[in-house]
Amino acid sequence: MPRRIALVAHDNKKGDLLEWARFNREILAAHRLYGTGTTGGLIRDELGLPVTLFRSGPLGGDQQLGARITEGEIDLVLFFWDPLEPQPHDPDVRALLRIAVVWNIPIACNRATADYMISSPLLNSDYDRVLPDYGAGARADTGVRRSRPVGRVAS
Repeated sequence: MPRRIALVAHDNKKGDLLEWARFNREILAAHRLYGTGTTGGLIRDELGLPVTLFRSGPLGGDQQLGARITEGEIDLVLFFWDPLEPQPHDPDVRALLRIAVVWNIPIACNRATADYMISSPLLNSDYDRVLPDYGAGARADTGVRRSRPVGRVAS
């Protein structure tokens, strides 16, 4: 089952993400890839993989990705962000990280976590993520089920 994987990196981390993606090219090629502006374009151009592009992060790409998450259209996010460099769009970055947690989307913020996620047997399994219940009206119809406990694999 192909996953919908978002690839995002701040400027100082684009090289790290590109190197990581090059190493994991075969695995990534089996999935549907999404990326913010420059990052997605680098993956597409350097690795020859199809990538659905959003705008650059500071120009609304982080918000576009967040919207896709809320619609149930992204399964995991690889976001190599730079914790030491202030970003002009820090509120958007924080909102993206928050929305991934709200919708229980796995998010890797560094190479080690990305390695764990990409090598997990859950990547190619029938995994159903659990959506938290935030009360009436908080869960729009996204087509995402709330079913098994976190970490369970469908039989």
